[in-house]
Amino acid sequence: MTTFSDFDISPNIQRALADLNFQTPTPIQQQAIPIVAAGTDLVGCAQTGTGKTAAFAIPIIDYIQKMPGVGKKHNNIRALIVTPTRELALQIEESFKSLGQYTRVRTTTIFGGVSQIPQVEQLKRGTEVLVATPGRLLDLEKQGFIDLNQLHILVLDEADQMLDMGFINDVKKIVKLTPNNRQTLLFSATMPLEIRALAEDFLNQPKHITVNPVSSTVERINQEIYFVEKTEKRNLLYHLIRNRGLSDVLVFSRTKHGADNIVRSLKKKGVEAEAIHGDKSQSARQRVLESFKNKSVGVLVATDIAARGIDIDALPFVINFDLPNIPETYVHRIGRTGRAGKEGTAISFCGRDEEPYWKDIIKLTRAAVTEIKDHPWPWVGTERVETPVADNAAKKGAFKSRKSTTSKKNKKRWY
Repeated sequence: MTTFSDFDISPNIQRALADLNFQTPTPIQQQAIPIVAAGTDLVGCAQTGTGKTAAFAIPIIDYIQKMPGVGKKHNNIRALIVTPTRELALQIEESFKSLGQYTRVRTTTIFGGVSQIPQVEQLKRGTEVLVATPGRLLDLEKQGFIDLNQLHILVLDEADQMLDMGFINDVKKIVKLTPNNRQTLLFSATMPLEIRALAEDFLNQPKHITVNPVSSTVERINQEIYFVEKTEKRNLLYHLIRNRGLSDVLVFSRTKHGADNIVRSLKKKGVEAEAIHGDKSQSARQRVLESFKNKSVGVLVATDIAARGIDIDALPFVINFDLPNIPETYVHRIGRTGRAGKEGTAISFCGRDEEPYWKDIIKLTRAAVTEIKDHPWPWVGTERVETPVADNAAKKGAFKSRKSTTSKKNKKRWY
């Protein structure tokens, strides 16, 4: 079995890994660290929770700490990590600081939505690693506070999310600001055509790594589906929280407005809940995350973009209040639970209008999902939903179908 001690990395980083109780590298770390350390460009396809931040942070810190002038005032930016959200930027900064705690490598993070003054002051003091969201990075570069001419390593993290958020043109502008002889690393949970084109344009003969394909779902995750009338979803959510005693629950809403409505509905019924999304200030988002982590808030309602920065290992429950219209997003969402060898439960609500989304999810994942029929607000009628049955046959990709004998008094669905 490979351990971190098998890698050719400095004792300073080995010491930090020991402090963090990191012993065995994840698959992407095992494959990526030697490639990055060799100075080769890399395209990594890995879903949330696979340890990809450390996969590039460890070799980057090891490389930079050996350079002359590290830790001195006004030292040049040597590594740039571009990521789509503030939460992800802070998460990456935390990883770099933890892994580099026994080195002189400095990490600075910049993002929009807050005053630029403290960030500019940090930049003036000097930094070796810069973690940035695209808009703030271009803004400060235009003002003359950022010089990327001495950059050695560029990391494009969560590239598919940057595409979804409309940052792809900003990313192209950023790449053009960097030296042509840089090393470039691109990480993405999915590989749509636009991201593949980006890799072809800006990477030089990259190695490719694919870990945990996006169609796979963690075996330890128990998946459940409720076919529920759309207007009754909030009632069903409260019903499950109270009757099943759910706590430490991450609920996914498709929209920011929807997330706020869910929180208001739960609070009216006495459930401690908070929302996190792009309209919240940075301080409010951090406060909500801390409240959820310390369990003073039992339910966190998030949009997909905001949830990318949530890093909680022992999250027992994920609820898809709204089904995503992109099936790969379902995999990312439920991957928030069942981490670090722990079991988890993913619960999905499927409204009548969301049936096509559920069919696409099942077609992609071929997952074994348990349909929960015993609840007060099922669909009414003779709908048909094909869902793999949660038994041994289903785990092999088999489907079962049963014709409905539906009447107004006896509502059954065949699947």
